[in-house]
Amino acid sequence: MGTLAKVMPQPVIPKMAPREDLNPFRIAQIQFDMAAEFLKIDLGLRQILRTPKRVMEVSIPIKLDNGQVKVFSGYRVQHNTARGPAKGGVRYHPNLTLDEVKALASWMTWKTATVNIPYGGAKGGVICDTKRMSRGELERLTRRYTYEISPILGPERDIPAPDVATDAQTMAWMMDTYSMLAGQAALGCVTGKPVSLGGSEGRADATAWGLLFAIEEACKLKKISLRGASVAVQGFGSVGSAVARIVFEKKAKIVALSDSRGGVFNSRGIDPLKAYRYKERAGTVVGMPGASRISNEDLLALKCDILIPAALENAITLHNADQIKAKIVAEGSNGPTTPHADEILTRKGVFVIPDILANAGGVAVSYFEWAQNLQGAHWQDAEVNQKLDFVMRRAFNDVHMTMRKHRTHSRAAAYVLAVSRVAEAMLVRGLFP
Repeated sequence: MGTLAKVMPQPVIPKMAPREDLNPFRIAQIQFDMAAEFLKIDLGLRQILRTPKRVMEVSIPIKLDNGQVKVFSGYRVQHNTARGPAKGGVRYHPNLTLDEVKALASWMTWKTATVNIPYGGAKGGVICDTKRMSRGELERLTRRYTYEISPILGPERDIPAPDVATDAQTMAWMMDTYSMLAGQAALGCVTGKPVSLGGSEGRADATAWGLLFAIEEACKLKKISLRGASVAVQGFGSVGSAVARIVFEKKAKIVALSDSRGGVFNSRGIDPLKAYRYKERAGTVVGMPGASRISNEDLLALKCDILIPAALENAITLHNADQIKAKIVAEGSNGPTTPHADEILTRKGVFVIPDILANAGGVAVSYFEWAQNLQGAHWQDAEVNQKLDFVMRRAFNDVHMTMRKHRTHSRAAAYVLAVSRVAEAMLVRGLFP
């Protein structure tokens, strides 16, 4: 399959359709192709790296609380396992598509390589609306889904974790189901579990802490003090609410927050703890006292130091990238910025901390949890955070050094770094048979 050639001085972005394509898997492939062209990777190896290793689609029949049987559709995609077992979350969402799962699986491959942990990439999910399901229905759905995909799961094969609309309880049900099928306790078969079942200290806020460490490094580059910096957070879910709380504790000023129903704004600052308590009662941050209403679109266009998109894909696109006024965009969610938008942000001088670096804290601490399970160890919170701090700052430095070496923007640098690491692993392993 050849060897990696010397890196070219500038990335070559493949031609894209004049009309922006928002299909997440095609976007993921455009991002990969950019790095592959940059690295001059052999065409055969390129084809392997851009194609998912395994795609599983399953039907999930369960009995609802009213006695009726309903069949849900679920997926598990393993993109690449050259550097270690597949790793990736499980997402429950009514609009989930197979292309979305394939994109998320590929992003996990590049994310684990960016922070240099020995995993490959995977993702899974079920098409369902958790807001319309009881706890019992969710448990039956999770257990049946786990059973259906169990042939490709395992501590040395594929290790699921929480994602959108799934949590530690979901992982406990998955672990228990897999353990029953295996006939033995298998703590390492999932991560993001409750601490009482072998979960890691610090896992709940790991993505947010990883974001903070990356933001602190970006602030140094941009010569911005995080203390007093204005921050807008789009997506006040598990990641968005946690990072808002953490940067608030670092004395940053949260000027805007939003969720799926809309957002709130106050130029003098919003207390994220009060916003969280209000959302628990009202189901949304919209309407909280002391803040005016703002749309998600207007939040993205606010003049601020740091913008954190922490919702779903395609938040910043060709149509609104010109309106971004933030100095730093820290991608808390996966795939929030399209390739066309990337070009515009680069021209505007906006520093983007790409998703495969910015939100890698979650998978890093998932790796710590898996390692603890395999060793029969339990690390304290301070030790976990210290290790996460090291992993994130090292990865940020690796990406920054790649930016400087090849005089390119941050996302291209992160992909060049990640793709080169996976490609080298593939070349060393060789092609079987």
